[in-house]
Amino acid sequence: MPLQKFHYKNLLLGEHDVPLTCIEQIVTVNDTKRKQKVLGPNQKLKFNPTELIIYCKDFRIVRFRFDEAGPESAKKVCLAIAHYSQPTDLQLLFAFEYVGEIYHNPAKKVNGIDPGGGGSGIGSASGQQTPLFETYSDWDREIKRTGASEWRVCSVNEGYMISTCLPEYFVVPSSLADQDLKLYSYSFIGRRMPLWSWNHPNGSALVRMANIKDVLQQRRIDQRICNAITRSHPLRSDVYKSDLDKCLPNIQEIQAAHTKLKQLCVNEPFEETEEKWLSSLENTRWLEYIRSFLKHSAELVYMMECKHVSVVLQEEEGRDLSCLAASLIQVMLDPYFRTIVGFQSLIQKEWVMAGYQFLDRCNHLKRSDKESPLFLMFLDCVWQLLEQYPAAFEFSEMYLTILYDSARISLFGTFLFNCPHQRVKESTEFAISKNIQLGDEKGLKFPCVWDWSLQFTSRDRLLFHNPWYIGKSAPCVQNGAVKTFKRSKKNYSSTLRGVPPALKNGIISEQEFLPRRNSLILKLKPDFLQQTESQSNSMEQYFRDWFAKPVDLHGVILPHLSGTQIKLWKLCYFRWVPEAQINHGGFITAFHKVSLLADEVDMLNRNLRQYKSNSSLQGSCSELDQSRMYFRANSLNDTSEAPDFLSSSFPFSPVGNLCRRSILGTPLSKFLSGAKIWLSTETLANED
Repeated sequence: MPLQKFHYKNLLLGEHDVPLTCIEQIVTVNDTKRKQKVLGPNQKLKFNPTELIIYCKDFRIVRFRFDEAGPESAKKVCLAIAHYSQPTDLQLLFAFEYVGEIYHNPAKKVNGIDPGGGGSGIGSASGQQTPLFETYSDWDREIKRTGASEWRVCSVNEGYMISTCLPEYFVVPSSLADQDLKLYSYSFIGRRMPLWSWNHPNGSALVRMANIKDVLQQRRIDQRICNAITRSHPLRSDVYKSDLDKCLPNIQEIQAAHTKLKQLCVNEPFEETEEKWLSSLENTRWLEYIRSFLKHSAELVYMMECKHVSVVLQEEEGRDLSCLAASLIQVMLDPYFRTIVGFQSLIQKEWVMAGYQFLDRCNHLKRSDKESPLFLMFLDCVWQLLEQYPAAFEFSEMYLTILYDSARISLFGTFLFNCPHQRVKESTEFAISKNIQLGDEKGLKFPCVWDWSLQFTSRDRLLFHNPWYIGKSAPCVQNGAVKTFKRSKKNYSSTLRGVPPALKNGIISEQEFLPRRNSLILKLKPDFLQQTESQSNSMEQYFRDWFAKPVDLHGVILPHLSGTQIKLWKLCYFRWVPEAQINHGGFITAFHKVSLLADEVDMLNRNLRQYKSNSSLQGSCSELDQSRMYFRANSLNDTSEAPDFLSSSFPFSPVGNLCRRSILGTPLSKFLSGAKIWLSTETLANED
C-alpha cells in the first residue's frame, strides 16, 4: 500500500504496534530443532527461538524472525513480551501507570489533549457531549428525553452502599420507595435490583432484572416489582417477562463459536479451506447466534411497539445477555441511538454503567475462564442492521470496527473494569499506594474512549461518518414533496422470520435456502415453522405489515433474517488476511463514490446559502472548506477515480502483518531500531 498517499493512523499506535491487552497467545519457534512453545508468564525458554508468533485478539497474527539477532537477544525479547502481556494484577495495566504520571505531572497530556470526560465523539457540528451516566443529572435528562414521567432517578446506591455491581444512580418506578428497594435488594443475585433502560412513547418500559435467589420470597417480590412497573404505564398494561437464559445462547456457547470463527478466518490457510468454507462457517454457529439475538430482540420490539406492554429482561445476574438484548431493542426502536453520540451513550448506559464485566469477558489479565465476546457480537448485530439500513445510521462500519479495537487498548478506563465500583476501588487503592491526592474525586480519572481526538486526527475521524445517513435536518425533497425511501418490491415478503419469496401453499423450496456461489452467507434453517400458531400469527402479521411499508428511517427498523441477509462482517474479520483483500474493490468503493456525491451536495448547499446571504465568495471560504466527508469532491464537476490505496480492508492494511505461514516473517531488527532489552532472562523468569 502506498503509505505516502495514505496517512490514516492511530495516534497512540504505530503501524506494527500491538497493545499488550490485545495479545492472546505468544508462540516461540526454533526451525532447526523443530520445536515450539506457548509462552506464559514467568516461564523459562530452554531453546533459542528463530521465530516469534503473536496471536492477537483482533484476528491478527504478527510474525517476527530472529535471523539478524543473537540467540540471547531473541530469548530476552520473547520472555519480555510474554511477561508484560500477562500481568498478574489489574493495577499493572498501562492505564494505571499512565494516569499516575498525569496526576504527578498535571501538565502532561495525551497527544497534547486533556484526557477524561465524555468528549464530543467525532467533533460533530453540534459539539454534543456523550453522557457518561455517572451523575444524577445524566439519568434525569434521559428520563425527560424518553418521556418516562412515572419513573424517577434513585440514589439509594450512592457510595455503592447496596450493590457493588450497580451504578450509583439508576432509574426505578416512582411508586417504589427507597426503603422498599433496600429491602428487596437482598433477594436478588448480586443485590442487582430492577434497572430501567428506556421508555417507548406509548408508555411501555424496557427493564432489566436479575434472578431472585430467595425462593420463599420470589413470587411475592416478583409480583410487587411487576405491579410497580404496571403502575408506571399510562394504560396500566401488563408486563411481559423474557427469560434470556432460556431464549438465547449462553456465554460459553458464544465463546466457542468465536473460537471456531477465528480458527476459520485466520488460522486456516485459505487454499486448504476454500471448497468447504461455507459449511465450515455454518459449523461455527456464529451467524446463527447473530440471527438469534436479532430475532429475539425484534420479537420484544413487537411486544412494546404493537402490544403496548412493558418488557422485563430477566437473566441470572442481569449483566451479560441483557446488555446485548436491551441495546439491540433500543437501536431498533429509537433513532437517537443510531447517531454517533446516541450510540456512545447507549454503550455507557447499558454496558459500562450497568456492570458488564469487561475485565473478565475481554480477559484483559489473560487468566479468566469467563471470557466471552458479547460486546463484539453486539457490534456485529448492529453492523447487520447498518448493512440492511445504511441511511438510518450516522456512523460507518469503520467506526464500529475501530470501536471494537479500542476495547483492547488499556489506556482507556471505559472498557477496563467489571463495574464502576471496581474502577473506584482499584484506582483509589492505587492512588494511596502512589501518594496521589484525590481530593473530592471518586477514584482516578482515566481517559475516556469517546474522546476520539486522543486516537485520531480530525481529518481521520471523518471516516466515522456514514455518507448514506439521512438526518432529520436533511429530508429528501422532490417537487416540493418530502420523499420517503421505499424498498424494491422483491424485498416486501422477506419477513422477520426469514420467509423467502417462494413461500407457496405453506411449502418452501429447498433451493431458496441455498446461498449464492462464493458468497459468505449461511444456509437458512427453517426453524420458524416450529413456533406456536397462537403467538406467531399476530406477530407474523405485524412483521408482514411492517415489511410491506416504506421504511421510516427515523422510526422503527427491523432486521431481515433470511439466509441471504445475515452476512459475515468481512471488514472486521478479514482485514488482516492478505489473500482475502480485493484491490479497488469491496464496500469501500461504493463508500468512496457516495462520499463524493454527499460532499458535492454539501458544497452546493453551502454555495446556495452563500448566494442567499449575498456574502462574497472570499468571505465564506472557511465554510466552503468544511466537509463532513473523508473523501471530498475537488470541484462540482469532479469525476476522479478511486485512490490507488483503496481495498476491501480499508482503512486497515494486511501488508506487514504477515499472518500466513507461506509468507516469511519480518526481521525483528527492522522494528527495534536500536532499542535496548534492559531486563535479563533471569530477572524476567524470577520476577514476581
